Amino acid sequence: SLVWAAMPGMLFRKNRDRSLHPLNLSWVFGYNSSLAVHSLMDGEDRVLLYISSHIGVIHDILGNKQYHLQGHTNVISCLCVSEDKRWVATADRGPDALIIVWDSYSGVPVRTIFESHPEEGICAIAISQDAKYLVTISAGTVQKVCVWRWTLPTEKPLCSTDLQPEFGHQDYVIFNPQNPHEFVSNSKAQVIFYLWVKQSQLWDENTAWLLSPQTFKCLVGQFSQSVFHFNNAQALTGTSAGKLVVWDMDNPRTLPEELPAKPHGVTATKVVSMQKESITVLKMLESCVVTGDVKGQVKFYDGQLRLLTIYSHDKVGPIRSISFSTILRGPLSAFPDSSQTFLTSWSDSSSSVSLTLNRNFILSTSDATMFHVATDSTTFERIMKEAKKAVNAIACHPQEPLVAAGSHCGLLKVWDYKETQYLVSRIFTEAGIQCLSYDPEGYLLAAGFTDGSVYILDAISLQSICDKFQFSKGAVTHISFSYDSKYLATADENHSVTVYKRVLQNGSRCWEYLAGLDSHYKPIRSILFGVHSDSNEPRLLSLGEDRQLVEYDLKSSIKDHLVVTHRDRLEQAAVPLCLAWYPQLSTESFFLTANNCYKMKLYNTTTKMCRKTLLGPTYGSPLEKIQILPRTSSADPQQHYLVYITKDKVGLQILPVDGNPHKSSAFICHPDGASDFATSHDGRYIFTAGGKERTFMKWKVNLPALDAAAFLGGEDLIPFYNLLNGGREGEFVRELEDYFYYVQLCSQGIDTMENRQVSAHIPLEEIPSVMRAIGFYPSEEEIEEMINEVKFSKYEDTGEQVTKISLGDFIKLYINHRPALGLSMKTIQRAFQVLGYDNEKGDKVIDTGDFLSLLQCRGEQMTEDELAECLITLMGRRPKEGGSEPDTCEPTGAAALTEEDIPAEITTEVFVADILSLPIAK
Repeated sequence: SLVWAAMPGMLFRKNRDRSLHPLNLSWVFGYNSSLAVHSLMDGEDRVLLYISSHIGVIHDILGNKQYHLQGHTNVISCLCVSEDKRWVATADRGPDALIIVWDSYSGVPVRTIFESHPEEGICAIAISQDAKYLVTISAGTVQKVCVWRWTLPTEKPLCSTDLQPEFGHQDYVIFNPQNPHEFVSNSKAQVIFYLWVKQSQLWDENTAWLLSPQTFKCLVGQFSQSVFHFNNAQALTGTSAGKLVVWDMDNPRTLPEELPAKPHGVTATKVVSMQKESITVLKMLESCVVTGDVKGQVKFYDGQLRLLTIYSHDKVGPIRSISFSTILRGPLSAFPDSSQTFLTSWSDSSSSVSLTLNRNFILSTSDATMFHVATDSTTFERIMKEAKKAVNAIACHPQEPLVAAGSHCGLLKVWDYKETQYLVSRIFTEAGIQCLSYDPEGYLLAAGFTDGSVYILDAISLQSICDKFQFSKGAVTHISFSYDSKYLATADENHSVTVYKRVLQNGSRCWEYLAGLDSHYKPIRSILFGVHSDSNEPRLLSLGEDRQLVEYDLKSSIKDHLVVTHRDRLEQAAVPLCLAWYPQLSTESFFLTANNCYKMKLYNTTTKMCRKTLLGPTYGSPLEKIQILPRTSSADPQQHYLVYITKDKVGLQILPVDGNPHKSSAFICHPDGASDFATSHDGRYIFTAGGKERTFMKWKVNLPALDAAAFLGGEDLIPFYNLLNGGREGEFVRELEDYFYYVQLCSQGIDTMENRQVSAHIPLEEIPSVMRAIGFYPSEEEIEEMINEVKFSKYEDTGEQVTKISLGDFIKLYINHRPALGLSMKTIQRAFQVLGYDNEKGDKVIDTGDFLSLLQCRGEQMTEDELAECLITLMGRRPKEGGSEPDTCEPTGAAALTEEDIPAEITTEVFVADILSLPIAK
């Protein structure tokens, strides 16, 4: 097998060019600086392991290669590495949390543990010295500690115990290197020691025992990390006050035959003041105690805690982890006997110092910087400096293989993504970078900042070409150049659009503020430049969550006055989230939107009329941003593709959009939220920014794989039949066919004796009736959009309106317009949250009078007669017979019905079950 034959260094010799996926992760930029970085190999092959989002990255620094451990769907929360650097265990926290053990030689996942801590996930993990056992601690309020024999094919732990909240949140754990049946964990204030033993082939646990810093007579500080001393009789805990707590344990520390009646005695014998600075890392290296602190110092001590040597550099920040290489650079005789006790001192101080020169090590800091420290020369080589705060901004150069990424820490970096080489960077200290955009010519890079400022930079040197602009009162969320680079537009979190204009001053180009406008009253989702078809002048649109599409007249706008030409409401109930120009696939021009109901809509660019509604990708969350993928030089000119991101995924969609789910594919890119994306100028790569994950990723596009998936999904109606209950031969389709025939009977007259003209079409005006008959209840505006969609579907080509619809086209229309996720009780409950009030029982209710008033006065208003007819039909009531005149004092219509049949207060359950007669999911 691959694992059996694997050798160190063979991982990067794999051929990974062949892939069956439309998108393949090619490179990960940045890493999670709150987790440890591990040195897997040193010397000629300097290989590191670190975590980026939900990916484990094995990075060959000198060879400039990466291998990605992909398997988690949530952000990885902890990891550990075996002593021989071969076995890697990663764990995450979130829904369906996993523990995965990897072979670092081959990159193969050798064991996956499902449902280990299904509710909260894992916050700490460790592997024993012999690499046979794992210990995990859950992330919940009541934490669960589990010991696993990961080499056994079982989903149950060997033993486990629960930790109550009074123990504090335990976030660090480590095994005793000399006894895999012992381990220790700590929170900020408490340390717990554990012992587990085997009894009659049944595994049991020994409940943890607790020690608190309240027993100490001095300021201890918060605990950071704990380790077992190499003498196997003591343990140490580092603190934020620069101290080491020394714990003495009973001797001998041999494994008992059965659980003792009382835990072994553990006593805090002393608190040793090591330094003033907080100790953040504590490790044992052979017979040395190693500490790292907030000042970036690495200190080596002997077994009696006497200082041996210090490694420090003024550019090293607070140390997050220290990882030593496995290559020894000094004689083994330099190591003292491993059986040495804690109180034994070394007689030869020179041999003690020479111990520290045996292994190089990797430092990682909390400010997202990695250093390689060569102990023979005491040099600190910075090997990586990444963003230490959210990465929300990313942009690709329009002509060169360059990608720029900006962070909230003010770091702006530019990479050559073809060679994966860092080129240039700049740090802005005043504010964080929120958005980026290259101009179409590739000379400029515009950056929007969290304080509302806008910088226009040289695209190569990143130096400012003019003074910064400060016209936005809130963070700049969107920034874009016009196609001719004459205008720059921004949108900010205060719902304003601001436009800057390029002018000539003294014979040179410069930029000046033109005008701004509070265009929307809810967050702006997109700003989009285009071209007027009749004049080739730049065209600017903005789209907000207020459902308004605003178009601006740039040519008529003057200083401090931004002219608006049109305001159009695009949606009735859904919220539009993104906007893009649609490729010219027909004689009619469109722009494309996607909303929060998983629908994509095509609007005529001139009339703003909705021409088509289509089912979009349904991968857990709606589309957040969309962009047309640039075509490669070898691509078919008739083939177009759409790139999109959802909350946590990146995907591709084959155009034209028609609702076929097989034409789309998506992959998890950032489980904690994708903030932005960009495409390379040749369409070969997609870059996604991970926001608070502090990473961005490079994805290689493989369009033939997506085309193949669409082909295998079937043609014509086959993909759409599969979206219906029962498929092509199911009861739903047969029922729909019956409705089609019934409509034809009604149109020709039920009582006629003439020959029937059977057809596969029905008149357009019957679409609403059939839709309601099969369980889809569109609003009047949705009905109008459906009818217009069919009526004008061939108008541009033939100049004629369509007057009837076939069964196949009706199925497509139904699938594209119906609610993507079906009827939802949550939707009704949210409506009651807004419209109702809390009754005496604490339930959300709507007063019956208010209910009737809302239906007649708000939204698509109903007349009293229409409302009465609907309620009578829904409630199964008929008007009383007898012909007598009603008393004028008695209520009539809907009000008369509701006094008898509808309670004074309507709950969601009454509305759904009693009025609408729909089933309620338990």
